[in-house]
Amino acid sequence: MKNWYLIHTKPKQESVAKENLLRQNYCIYLPMAVTRRRRDGRTKRTVEALFPRYLFIHLDDSTDDWAPIRSTIGVSKLVRFGIIPAKISEDLGETIKKRENEEGIHELQSGNFEEGQKVRIAEGPFEGYEAIFKSKSGRERAVLLLNIAQNMSKIQIDIDKIESTI
Repeated sequence: MKNWYLIHTKPKQESVAKENLLRQNYCIYLPMAVTRRRRDGRTKRTVEALFPRYLFIHLDDSTDDWAPIRSTIGVSKLVRFGIIPAKISEDLGETIKKRENEEGIHELQSGNFEEGQKVRIAEGPFEGYEAIFKSKSGRERAVLLLNIAQNMSKIQIDIDKIESTI
């Protein structure tokens, strides 16, 4: 019977491990997500592994050859609890897959802010300023209260350009 197991990869080599395991005809799942990274003073959206340094492999514990896995380029080890490989429930795998968009990428929910919550503006002319989240003004916009010259001013900004201060 086939089950999903967890592989620990070498740093930033999830895709390398995936490619090499696929070449050996293993069934691999590497969930990817859109993230924001700050580089050269700008925030850029990139696609990275949802679980850095981990990927899933679908194996039959009685018929599949597990030996080549640990020596595959990019793989650090098969995750184990004691001597038993870490099994992932089918429900968890399906739940993760259901949250992907059409391209197979997870759009991490940004913008789950509460009224009165302190936020930091991560991009734009007010970058680095702290503000207070007031409300959403559509699917991808937020209304913030920003203290400018001792006066709380309302501004609207893309919701993906703010982040929690906590």
